[in-house]
Order: sequence, then structure tokens, then C-alpha cells
Amino acid sequence: MAKKEAVKTSYQGQIHLLQKDLMGDYFASLTRAAEQGEGKSAYMLISGNPVELVLAFDMIPVYPEINALQLAVKKVALPYILKAEEMGYSIDNCAYVKADVGLFLGDRKTPFATIPSPSLILCNYVGCNVYLQWFEHLAEYSQAEIFNLDIPFNRHPSGKPSKQDLEYVVKQLEELIEVCERITGKKFDYQKLQKIVSYSGQTGELWSRIKGLTKHIPSPFDAYFDSVTMMAPLYCLRGTEGGLRFFETAYKEMEEKVRLGMGPLPQERFRFVIEGPPPWPYLRTFRDLFAKWGAVAVASTYSTVGGLWEFGFQHDPNRPLESIAEHMLEWNLTNRNFLQRYDQIRRYVEEWSADALVIHSVKSCRLFSAGQGDMREYFTKELGIPTLLIESDIEDPRYFSEAQMKTRVDAFFESLEHRKILRQASAPGGER
Repeated sequence: MAKKEAVKTSYQGQIHLLQKDLMGDYFASLTRAAEQGEGKSAYMLISGNPVELVLAFDMIPVYPEINALQLAVKKVALPYILKAEEMGYSIDNCAYVKADVGLFLGDRKTPFATIPSPSLILCNYVGCNVYLQWFEHLAEYSQAEIFNLDIPFNRHPSGKPSKQDLEYVVKQLEELIEVCERITGKKFDYQKLQKIVSYSGQTGELWSRIKGLTKHIPSPFDAYFDSVTMMAPLYCLRGTEGGLRFFETAYKEMEEKVRLGMGPLPQERFRFVIEGPPPWPYLRTFRDLFAKWGAVAVASTYSTVGGLWEFGFQHDPNRPLESIAEHMLEWNLTNRNFLQRYDQIRRYVEEWSADALVIHSVKSCRLFSAGQGDMREYFTKELGIPTLLIESDIEDPRYFSEAQMKTRVDAFFESLEHRKILRQASAPGGER
């Protein structure tokens, strides 16, 4: 088998540049809040959050996950992780938590922003019990008020929340409104919330259409590595006019690529679906391991951690509180059970015409990664889908071995290439 050389290509495009401008403005607003006291901030988590309500009170959303992620991307996370471990956090604790705690207990100055102290710590408990302890610790360190939104797990076989669950969450949102009124001194404006929810609805619909474009061959973008570029505006700027304009531009750009038959690589040879978040400190290295095989991710579960729009959900300005609650209850990856996650991946493989599934298991995220061995067995043995399971970490650079990862990825795609050659030999008409 001929040795594959790394693809020397630029992954940057118009939307990457626009994203940098928008996110630069967002991080600048954090710095102004921290250093000049401009505005009150609310700490939140990405998965199924009620950012629309926070924006209705002109509060600045701050995402500890995003801050930890940025530290990893900038390759400066390890000192913060070690600082948290010196305090007593276990080496097996979530690396996001440790990086964020280490950052918070310092001067909170980073290469991308100075992080403001919270006016409100809003824990939207969706799917991961680590969230509760993480935000309780932040509340203890900051002495800020904490509000825990309890989101019932999506436990019904139909995947639909019950009427009682929906009413339970809406009631909590109404209580949250009272808290925000007290903290900000502003009265709740229902029409303003409707407008913000409308922005979210339009943004989610555009994101859904963009993700649908990767069904084309070749895919106009990589639905894992390029999706992370679009996820930042989706999660940090959802509910804003700037976020909506970004996705209008992104959709036009991707539509044009489909029309021109352009993809992210010189040649699309393999299409795969990927489960799990990327190793942020080594994102480019990780991408190159697949790119050299002409392998493009056409769908990813990670791009749905904050919202699952491509299967029909849309925020509704006529039912703002109810649709925010539905988003948290049903339409995000982390509040779904294993059977729902299996079905989501199966649909991606079938409807997006994928050749394989890749599972990236995260060492320090035991709750999310637990069961992925069974997932591999199910897709390999029950559905006959070639599946690769690899492991590193989202944040901690100590858990990434490029040589070991390369050996696993190369062996997997060599086997896929061999299968393809055999199929083509047995099918005179040829294959894609």
C-alpha cells in the first residue's frame, strides 16, 4: 500500500475570517466587562442553555467551556490544569473544569480576553452531573449568586419530553426571570425576548440547511473540523443579529461551493461520521491525520452538543419560554440516552452516505465516553459499519500521542481502501 503523504492545504476561508472578527468582538466585550465594569455577566454552559433569556436582560453570556477550549487551542492550558491539581482536583477530573478553575483563581487574563467575574452563575444541568459541582465551585470562589436549572433527563422511549417535564422547566424559567430582574434592575420585556428568540430560530434554521449541504458529493465543508468554526458564533452569539448575519453569509458561501463542486480537500476519497469532541491542543494535527487519506467528516455528533437543529427543531418566538425549554429538554446531544445517540449516528451514516464511523473517546470526560466501546460493537457487528475507536483528551496535552494516533488512523483507512478496491473489483459498473 502506497504511503500517504500529508495534504498541504489551507483550511481557511471567508467564514473563518468573519468568525474571527465576530468572536474578537465577543471576547472584547468580556474584557470591557472585566476591566471597565461594562455590563453584568452570566456564566452558563453550552449544552441546551437559555441564552435568549440572559440576552433579554442585556447580560453578557460567559461560557467557562469556551474559555477552557480557547486555552487548549492556544496551547496554554496545562499550567492551569496543574494549578487545579495542586489544589486537590484529581488527575481524572474533567480537564475543562481544571483548566477553568485554574484560570478563575488567577488574574483571569488570557491571550484572547480577560474573563469577568460573574454576576450570576446559571447552571443549566443538562446531561452531565459534573456541571453541578463545577458551577457550585465557581459560586464558592466568586461568591456570586447561583441558579440551578434542573432539566429532566430525556428518558421516554419516544425521545419526547412529557407535558409535565415541559411545564416544570418553564416554571423554572419564570423563576429565573425574577432573578435576572433583581440582579440587573431591569423589568422583563416579553417582546424583546420574542425578537431574540426569532433570531435564534432563523439562525438554527440556517445552521440546519448548512449541515444538510454535506449530503452532497463532494461535501462543501468538513462537518467536524469546519463545523467547530461555525459552532463558536452559533453558541456564543445565538439570539443576536450579528450571529444571524454570520450564518446568512456562511450558507451562501457553502451553497456556492456545492454549485462549483468544491470540497475542503483536493479529492474526497472517504466520507465518515465522527462521534465525540476533538483534541483541542492538537486540532490541526488531528485534522491532517484524516486529510492525508482524503477523508472528510460529513456529519458529527459534537456539532450538536449545544443544539440539534437538523432533525426539525426551531426556536419559536410565539412560544418563547416553551421553545427554550424544549431546546434544553430534547434538542441537544447531552440530554439524549444511548439509544437516541445510536439512532442519530445511524441516520447520519445512512442519510449522509458515509463509509465509516470514527469515535474519539475523551479520557477526562468519563460520563460522555462511557459506553463508547459498546457503541463501536453495535455499529461494527450489528450494522456492519466500519468503526474506529481512538482516545485522547479535549484539553489535557498529556493524553495525546501523535504517533499512536497516526498508527491507528492509518491502519483503519488502509483497511477501508482495501475494502473499496475489493468492492470495485466485484462490481463491473464501478462505485463512487
